[in-house]
This record gives sequence, C-alpha cells and structure tokens, in this order.
Amino acid sequence: MRESGEDRFIAALRAIATDPGARGLADDAAELRVGDATLVVTHDMMVEGVHWHPDQDAADVAWKLVAVNLSDLASKGAEPQAILLGYTLGDAGWDLRFANGLAEAVRHFKVPLLGGDTVGAPPSSARAVGLTAIGRASVAPSPSRQDAKPGEALWVTGTLGAALAGFEALQRGDMAGALSYRRPVPLVAQGLALARLVSAMMDVSDGLLIDARRMAEASGTTIDIAAASVPVAPGLADRRLEAMTWGDDYQLLFTLPAGEDPPVPATRIGAVLPRGEAPLLLDGVPPEEGTSLGYRHGV
Repeated sequence: MRESGEDRFIAALRAIATDPGARGLADDAAELRVGDATLVVTHDMMVEGVHWHPDQDAADVAWKLVAVNLSDLASKGAEPQAILLGYTLGDAGWDLRFANGLAEAVRHFKVPLLGGDTVGAPPSSARAVGLTAIGRASVAPSPSRQDAKPGEALWVTGTLGAALAGFEALQRGDMAGALSYRRPVPLVAQGLALARLVSAMMDVSDGLLIDARRMAEASGTTIDIAAASVPVAPGLADRRLEAMTWGDDYQLLFTLPAGEDPPVPATRIGAVLPRGEAPLLLDGVPPEEGTSLGYRHGV
C-alpha cells in the first residue's frame, strides 16, 4: 500500500510524541495518568467538502463531530467526561445551526462542553472544525490497537456499509434514510462492556479493511478476514468489498481469545495470525495490489 501524505506527516510527529501515553501515535487516542485516574484524550477534525457536503445541515455536522470523537473514547472503554471545540466562523445562519446541533449532541450524549476556541478565515476557505474529547478509562491501560495476539479471533459489532447506504440516501434527498451517515451513534456502552475482556480494540472509521490492517501493523501480526462472514448493511450484499472499505460506520473492531464470546452483539469475522509477508489477508490472500482498503488523507 503506497504511503500517503498523512503517513509521512505522522511519521515525522512520532519523533516528537515520545511520551508513552502517546502510544507511538498508532492508536485512536492517548492516555494521561492524573492521580489515581487514567484519562483518555482524543482529537478529531472535520473539513467541508471532505467530511460533509457544503449543502449539508450544520446541525448534523456538529452532531457528527461530537460522535466521532466519542467513538474514539468508546474504542478505549472510556466514559466521556468533557469536550472542547475548535471552530471556524462563517455564515451567521450556519454558525447558529451548528450551535443548535452541538447543543443536541451534548444533551443526548450527556457530555459537557467546557470551552475551546473560535477563529475567522477568508470567505473562500473551506470550513474546518475540530473537537477534543476527554474520557475516564474503565481499565488501565485501556485497550489499544497494539494488543492483538496470534490465535485470537477478530470480531466486529453491527454491520458495515450503513454509512455508505446513508450517504447515498442523502444524495437522493432521503433524510430519514440518511440518518446513519448524518448522525452516527458512538458505541460507548458496548466499549465499556468489552474493555475488560478484549485484547485489541479500535473503531472502524476509515473502512474495515484499512483499519484491520492498522491493527495488524500496530500489533505485529497478520489479520485474516473471511469476507463472507462480514455483516453488511441491507441491500449491499453484492457490494461487499465497497461496504468493507467505505468507512464512517464507527463500529467496534476487537480481538478475543479463541473460544470466548463477547458480552455485546457482534460477529466473528476473522483470525489473528503470526506476522507473515502481508499484514492483511482477505480469505487467506493479500488484497490485490492497488486495491483501496479505505479512506486515507493526503494520498
């Protein structure tokens, strides 16, 4: 898989982020020990034209920004404690709709907004928003991508491709059908239930295949996924590969010792193997050269 601009930049940052809590910048979030508590800290950004359509409701953008950050906390088995917002000001009506959506998300997810920062930008600039989420870990250390072990089984919650189906519904003007894309729901309760049992865990944000590869690379293993076992959204059975690579589903991907069953609804989709020539196998074979495994920035 060809190195992207994002890969190169993160490689440069690893020389700076040397604290153990940064986990080598190979995980969904960082850990910070404060007294007897372990805090989990994450920060995600979204950009107009990349993460949302310019015509999309700003309230949905705000909801999604909160949700994707809380999803990172969920993948670490952390209980959300607070959020901080970074916001680019623009059209006053859009700003108000965003604030309304943020208020909805804060109430729904029961996480307080403590502050942040606002900036202005030239009118021609794409709008960017960012959020920092802070959680309290239920186990320490919290599950990471690096802990998958050969012999374990690979599991995933929910179905893959729901966001893809929702995006296509949005393009048709079907707002109700687009809910899975417009307003994803982080699996915080499931993450808390899994945290004490799993070895490795992460959320599926960029696509199942690319995220499974990242888990394999971080843990020094090979992950073999059985394509037919992957649960896909209704109507996407004949688009299975697309459902596994589209992203934005925010399901939890995790490993358990063979023979153990998870305490939440999930599907066993593969196995963790000793590291071979390729970090990712699909039905026992590396994906064809040039196959897109998921979304990558700066390609």
